[in-house]
Amino acid sequence: MKDWAPSIIATALFAFLCPGVILQLPGKHRPVDFLNMKTSVVAILAHALLFGLLLLLFLVILKAHLYI
Repeated sequence: MKDWAPSIIATALFAFLCPGVILQLPGKHRPVDFLNMKTSVVAILAHALLFGLLLLLFLVILKAHLYI
């Protein structure tokens, strides 16, 4: 059986953590901007770090598995 949890979790986190789509952290004018569809280098690095930490949490620490 294949474990689908890594693929599904990584895809969902990527969709939710794209800078500027739902939120941008740090924003251009405020600490958090919502739905502005713009990005910056600092926001890309912050979202990449957050993505990596959440992926590590779900896959390594919590050991999430989904067998289909």
